[in-house]
Amino acid sequence: MPEKFDVIVVGAGPAGISAAITTARAKLNTIVIERGGIPGEKNMFGGVIWKNAFERLIPDFVKIAPLERKVVEYQYWILTDTGHIKIVYRDERLSKSPSGYTALRAKFDPWYAKKAEEAGAIVVTRTQALKPIVQEDKVIGVETDRGEVYGNVVIAADGANSLLAKQIGLHEEWKPHEMVLGVKEVVEVGRVKIEDTFKLGQDEGIAVTIVGGPVKGMTGGGFLYTNKETLSIGVGALLSDITANRKRPNELLEEFKRHPSISPYIKEGTLREYSAHLIPEGGYYSIPKLYTNGFMVVGDAAMLVNVVGWEGTNFAVESGIHAGETAIEAHKLGDFSMKTLRNYEEKLKNCFVLRDLRKFRNVPPLMRNNKALLTEYPEILNDLLYIWHTVDGKPKELKMKEMRKAILSRRNVAQLIRDSLAVARALFL
Repeated sequence: MPEKFDVIVVGAGPAGISAAITTARAKLNTIVIERGGIPGEKNMFGGVIWKNAFERLIPDFVKIAPLERKVVEYQYWILTDTGHIKIVYRDERLSKSPSGYTALRAKFDPWYAKKAEEAGAIVVTRTQALKPIVQEDKVIGVETDRGEVYGNVVIAADGANSLLAKQIGLHEEWKPHEMVLGVKEVVEVGRVKIEDTFKLGQDEGIAVTIVGGPVKGMTGGGFLYTNKETLSIGVGALLSDITANRKRPNELLEEFKRHPSISPYIKEGTLREYSAHLIPEGGYYSIPKLYTNGFMVVGDAAMLVNVVGWEGTNFAVESGIHAGETAIEAHKLGDFSMKTLRNYEEKLKNCFVLRDLRKFRNVPPLMRNNKALLTEYPEILNDLLYIWHTVDGKPKELKMKEMRKAILSRRNVAQLIRDSLAVARALFL
């Protein structure tokens, strides 16, 4: 390793590699430090990559990236104890011009890191960044388990359990209610079963967002994504709720897999991958300070995940690009202080990243503090549908009265009004 680099990136996930591609293409001497044996080894996500941000760096991204399937259908499931309620959205336009693609990080991340190397960056694996090196109130490098590395700018992309930003005081210890612990399996079931079961073409896929089931009473949910030959399934909940309910993450996943609405899809499947990971879902109010002298923080390490829409990879890539652009500007000016690096935050404010997180800033606290939204209301909806679809000779007038009674037995009028206003405020104000 050279004694000093223009840019040090810590973490070879989408955020870090996007920053590295950006700076390396500008001929800045860039190194990426990754603690895993290969990029992606320590990473986990549900399964959807959004092409828009990636295409800023790689215009032919969809043609050359190791993607699994284009998402042509989005489903939203509410699991009850014995069944489910489904909302299915499908449109021909999604097939012609999809935004999302399923992917497997074990395949995708090494390919993406290779793009950084092709741009001129050095990617060093099996190396853990231990702490930032600070001199005269400025970060000038990082100490690793293989020695010290120096640079003009350090970009921290070291994930949800990042230590670097905490060590230099950009944030305190994350609280349990700010982190979701997700567990995931990739189960091989075969291309034919996937396409026959979900009525899909050869390159088509679906994305399923799931609430209820084993996470009923907790803030969290599950997912199901179709890959070429496998299904990615998983579940997650706030650490605070997992602790309060005394649930082990693997127990949540096993309950999820046994649910009658999930088990048929993975029956006789072969487990190919198991992973668990922290996901930052504190939202806007949990975002740390994003920069200091000689240092910027991006992606999951900066709590840049939007719980509305379960968007994360596009936020990671966008933040990485803007951090890289800011590093380029700093090198042109020869100024790596906060005065210049604050431009990174301004860039995020002017794009969808901080605009979306600010817009939905009240959603995470709403979901944490009003458990009825994930417990009582799914049960109410299930009861209403059961009453309506039970044909027993009673006139619909009586059915309507039963439905009204079913609602008020769980939430009184004042609670219904309060809950409606809270949801409206979180989504629209």
